[in-house]
Amino acid sequence: MAEPAGLGLPFDPIARAGETWEREFGPASAMRVATSVMRVQQLLLARYDAVLKPYGITFARYEALVLLRFARRAALPLKVMGERLMVHPTSVTNIVDRLVASGLVERRPNPADGRGVLAGLTDEGRDVVERATRDLMAIDFGLHMLDDAARDLVYEQLRAVRLAAGDVAGS
Repeated sequence: MAEPAGLGLPFDPIARAGETWEREFGPASAMRVATSVMRVQQLLLARYDAVLKPYGITFARYEALVLLRFARRAALPLKVMGERLMVHPTSVTNIVDRLVASGLVERRPNPADGRGVLAGLTDEGRDVVERATRDLMAIDFGLHMLDDAARDLVYEQLRAVRLAAGDVAGS
């Protein structure tokens, strides 16, 4: 799969903003990192969505399918999905509704909670998540320009930010 076309600007707008920031406000390192993280997220999501488009899913739906694939019984309560995906309950409902409509997930009664519902992976859903994962891995999740040591470093640095923000209980 070819690399997606970028904006092709003749300069780096984040570096340029950093120079102006330093003149106007002071040190720019935090702003440059924050802005870069947000831009990289946009670029990676666009790439993932392009890879996943043939399967009729977005990256958010892919993450839900992977979560269900990792579950012991390939099914989870929606509340648990929301917690693990770190999204609002309304978002989980929307994601699951779309996956149900496409035949990748089914709603099942929760045997542990008579009123509750589980989202369960269908055979088609399992097939899609397996094939989509192969496709994402084939592009190294868009991170082929970083070697394993660099990826580990980026992960650890971003994890430190997450932990400091209370993203993980007891951290």
